[in-house]
Amino acid sequence: MADNRCVGGHGPAQLEPSDLGTKEYWDKLYTSELRNHAADPSDIGTVWFDDSDAETKVVDFLSDLASSSSLPSPPPDAPCKETASLLDLGCGNASLLFTLRAAGWTGRARGVDYSPQSIALARQVAASKAAEADSPLPVELAEWDVVAGPLDAVLDGAQARGWDVVLDKGTFDAVSLSDERDARGRRRPCEAYRDRVVRVVRPAGLLVVTSCNWTEPELVEWFAGGHRPGFAVTGRVRYRTFSFGGVKGQTISTVCFRKL
Repeated sequence: MADNRCVGGHGPAQLEPSDLGTKEYWDKLYTSELRNHAADPSDIGTVWFDDSDAETKVVDFLSDLASSSSLPSPPPDAPCKETASLLDLGCGNASLLFTLRAAGWTGRARGVDYSPQSIALARQVAASKAAEADSPLPVELAEWDVVAGPLDAVLDGAQARGWDVVLDKGTFDAVSLSDERDARGRRRPCEAYRDRVVRVVRPAGLLVVTSCNWTEPELVEWFAGGHRPGFAVTGRVRYRTFSFGGVKGQTISTVCFRKL
């Protein structure tokens, strides 16, 4: 049996690898969704965790945070809807960024994904939306691998020191299912993920992680656990709960972290 413990004993027990952790899976999926969207522009493809209304809830959560920025003494992690920069890691069809735009977030927005077919789909969807709007705000879209891509590809311009709000809706889930190893053949990508992500968030900026594979306590352990400085928990999104066998839970979890 494979040993799924993290190297060095940090973090929760790892998940068994699956096809969802491979680039080939996502390239194939988005190739299919590209064809579907070309045939029917109203079909933008999969909106992850739509059955839990995650996208709307995450946008509402961030908008509530932003509304507190107008208070006389706003919290230090309150983003401004007009100026906050947004980076979506593993953006897929970029639906989350388009939803944030529709909710009044007008700062710089960029979606990145390691699947070129994903970015092609997102650009195709963006073009369809632009044709429907009088003066749509742009969303930047670029192929980039959060695990192995060069950091200067996303740390540029006004965001050279990091982005105000970094979003992950299911990307850490997929990374956690990858069976790849580092150059020494030891660590899986999920073990290096936090150290990569912390570098693209500006000091005091926010990281919002949504997962169906990890519970809230496990996400906290992955991103804010141990003795390494980096993130602290600053909020959570509430979803409908259920009880089974006397234990209460929810199908997905969203935790908001602030970079220290």
